[in-house]
Amino acid sequence: MRTKVLIVEDQKMPRENLAGYVNSSRNYVLVGTLTNAAMTDMFCEGHAVDLILMDVCTEHDESGLDAALIIKKHFPAIKIIIVTSMVECSFLDRAHAAGAESFWYKDASEQELLDVMDRTMAGESIYPEKTPEVELGMTTSYDLTAGELKVLRLLMESLSYEEIAKELNCSERNVRFHLNNVLDKTGYKNKMQLLLAIADKKLIIPKPIKELKK
Repeated sequence: MRTKVLIVEDQKMPRENLAGYVNSSRNYVLVGTLTNAAMTDMFCEGHAVDLILMDVCTEHDESGLDAALIIKKHFPAIKIIIVTSMVECSFLDRAHAAGAESFWYKDASEQELLDVMDRTMAGESIYPEKTPEVELGMTTSYDLTAGELKVLRLLMESLSYEEIAKELNCSERNVRFHLNNVLDKTGYKNKMQLLLAIADKKLIIPKPIKELKK
């Protein structure tokens, strides 16, 4: 019996590519596609689904990670693979927290994704060891420390130095120290250039999708 697959993806070309991958395999059958992750729970109530290929950011800013959390609560037998083109450094941890079995990137080849699907259905949990390396000025994302990434994330949320210091339980001087370190590493002239580059590279999403509900 072939595995029944639901695709949740709001962009036409990636959705068609994923559908093509599913239809190319004798092991899988496509039972539906959705553009809005918030509709996933309702779809699963009315259809037999074994595996969901879930995008992170979907139509109307609905979070695939939030949807995954709901699906695992209501339909624990359904397996979920988070598939995204965004290198946002928090997605791996959040996918784990949502209960998704596996995680992969959209630039994977057809055979790579089908292999992840096969292994996931066989009971494995497949996650990349780390996010893809992103060039950022004179350095790469791998050269940024955890502290620097925390500061950058809060700057991307338009928090002031004072607000960031309170959030991270440190001094404003420490916040500026982290920022200056990143500017030195990347070679960008100022904070605005840096944040625009980060947003363009999708290293940190400017308007983070909704936090997972506890």
